[in-house]
Amino acid sequence: MKIGILTSGGDAPGMNAALRAAVRVGATIGVEMVGIRHGFNGLIDGDFVPLDNRAVGGIIERGGTILYTARSQRFLTPEGRQQALDKITSEHLDGLIIIGGNGSLLGARFLDEQGVPTVGVPGSIDNDVYGTAMAIGVDTALNTVVDSLNRIRDTAFSHERAFVVEVMGRESGYIALMGGLAGGGEIVLIPEVPVSLGKILADVDAGLRKGKHHSIIVVAEGFTPKGAPEAGRSAGRVVSDFLEESGEIETRLTILGHVQRGGSPSAFDRILASRLGAAAVQRFANGTTGVMVALVGKEIVAVPLAELNKNGSNIDLEIYKLAYDIAT
Repeated sequence: MKIGILTSGGDAPGMNAALRAAVRVGATIGVEMVGIRHGFNGLIDGDFVPLDNRAVGGIIERGGTILYTARSQRFLTPEGRQQALDKITSEHLDGLIIIGGNGSLLGARFLDEQGVPTVGVPGSIDNDVYGTAMAIGVDTALNTVVDSLNRIRDTAFSHERAFVVEVMGRESGYIALMGGLAGGGEIVLIPEVPVSLGKILADVDAGLRKGKHHSIIVVAEGFTPKGAPEAGRSAGRVVSDFLEESGEIETRLTILGHVQRGGSPSAFDRILASRLGAAAVQRFANGTTGVMVALVGKEIVAVPLAELNKNGSNIDLEIYKLAYDIAT
């Protein structure tokens, strides 16, 4: 059996650990692994590289992905998809393992529907993939956010300022919510819960009246203030400017940006990625394809790719309430 493996979409710490596990478990059961560089673009172009145990040595601790990644506009076209199918045939691939987020897994679903045996592996720091409790990279990104909040709190306290910290999450507030909870943020703003700028200011004022002289406001980049007109600025900038202009408290903005994607994966992400990568190859060995391997409870299970069009939000409003209850 000859299986191709690629990483697609946004990189996530732990992708290399998943790749390593897939290759090495594949070697033990007689599966030949072929790496596909640059995601679906590499599949279209035939950018293939053989993978064996030595090729994936020393990568478990590395962030990013040694196969590189990309968001492929070409794969969204009929011509690009046909080129990809032709390359799968000419390379004599018996199937594909695709590691990535929602868009990448929809690509996996398309290939499976075209008769290419496919197994998906969820890798997304937003943790918004349907059917899995955690995706590869989430834990590492959260630890990066929490470490940043710890550092920002020191200067917020010293200067008696409010800090607005914008984190990743265009459509999912998972990083903001969990990072804000773990990092002790006073206010958390996410796309899933509309909040007005007036309410944010009122919450800051309430904190000042209680004797708080600094605060941390964690904002997901996809947050839109309730009732606010389109401002053409980042979510963090909108909130920061509004608070600063109110004159209630000196305010500074920090946008963490792509620092959240990088870094050596945490122990949790290395373990999760290793389990998922191994499970993906094992699904091929037992003839189960057209699925995504996922973490449910403590077990790795198979979720049909056909179900991945469902809402994948992992936002728990009880946790959202908890973040506010313990910040007061």
